Amino acid sequence: MPARVDALRPADLTDEQRALYDRLLDSARATGPRPFPLADDEGRLRGPFNGMLLSPDLGDALQELGNAVRYRTGFTARQKELAILTVAAHEHSEYEWAVHAHAAQRAGLTEEQIEAVRAGTACPLDDPSETAVLAAARELAATGDLTDTAFAEATASLGLNLLYELVTLVGYYRVIAFQLRVLRVTD
Repeated sequence: MPARVDALRPADLTDEQRALYDRLLDSARATGPRPFPLADDEGRLRGPFNGMLLSPDLGDALQELGNAVRYRTGFTARQKELAILTVAAHEHSEYEWAVHAHAAQRAGLTEEQIEAVRAGTACPLDDPSETAVLAAARELAATGDLTDTAFAEATASLGLNLLYELVTLVGYYRVIAFQLRVLRVTD
């Protein structure tokens, strides 16, 4: 399916769009290691970031939340990528899957673990906190909630603060997956 919104060219941006564009290209997500550049050869933003330019105030708030859940939580890189991949798999978000499968490999997850997340099957993890993140993320992605038992288990394993961060991370990546799907973003 073709994209529903053409990628905006830098020369065509309003002042507000340009300010957000510059913040995105100066952010950790653009300057850190990535499997794909944040912008194409013409400077047009890829992935969910072009959509953020459609409403710069909302896009800026969303990208700030994204920075917080991606770079300022108590999760290890492996825990974070397990949760993000869980959402990408559940939402069938191929763009998010491609980006975060690469990040998961860099974080030390194996192909076997990554494919188990995608398939929703048992995932061989040695760290009990990673197992707790995966279990809670799977339930959150599938139902949008946690049963009382799952909440108690996640809280016992992760603590309430980290569980709050997990709920927020899963919610953020569900929003991004939803936007990518509706706008038909594939790269």
